[in-house]
Amino acid sequence: MFFLGFSAGLPYLLVFSTLTVWLAEAGVSRSAIGFFGWVGMTFSIKMLWAPVIDQLPIPWFTKKLGRRRSWMLAAQIFIVLALLLMAFIHPAENLVLFAFAAVLVAFGSATQDISIDAFRIESAASEYQGEMAATYIFGYRVALLVSGAGALYIAEASNWTVSYLAMAALMGVGIITALFVKEPENSAQRQNNCKVAWLKNAFVEPFTDFFHRQAPYAILILMLIGLYKVSDITMGIMANPFYLDLGFSKL
Repeated sequence: MFFLGFSAGLPYLLVFSTLTVWLAEAGVSRSAIGFFGWVGMTFSIKMLWAPVIDQLPIPWFTKKLGRRRSWMLAAQIFIVLALLLMAFIHPAENLVLFAFAAVLVAFGSATQDISIDAFRIESAASEYQGEMAATYIFGYRVALLVSGAGALYIAEASNWTVSYLAMAALMGVGIITALFVKEPENSAQRQNNCKVAWLKNAFVEPFTDFFHRQAPYAILILMLIGLYKVSDITMGIMANPFYLDLGFSKL
């Protein structure tokens, strides 16, 4: 779980505080940098497509790797491609395309989180979930150091393109882990040939079950999940540009 946690944590700062340093140094306006905070909202709303990830098979991948590993690997490859796209775009020259690439990284990262969480829950009995979660978080925190301070050091020593290329290469840690880790035994794909029934089972029933179980607090719980980090996402993203304006270096 350490390596999967590392893979999950690596992209986060690359579309958050590390990214804002790049934008500030490229001369992007502070108001435009602030709008990049909305990229982080992807992580808060991943619950919306999580039921689909749980049900939808990926052609060839799911057959070869299983339901959880296939989505992990697909998301990781998606993140690598999106990071490569970001690496070769100068934000001052094509900010719209750069923002689109950042959204792709965030979407891939959120999707990877969904699949890794499902993998972790299904891979061990409930009495071992604490150890699994702790190992995962440890890897996640190490990745934050790498994609934060590590990416900044590389950018200072070389440039931002090299820095993001290095981060894309480090996603290989997760890819290798997804290829060699064992698929949980109880994650067999549930087949349903009826599209209406599949949509109901994948998207409608999970939310119906949630509202049934959590009534009358379901709306409040969803609001808490969706909004509790909004202040960090919207204000925290401006911290590094603020420090740079005060005269601090990115190191």
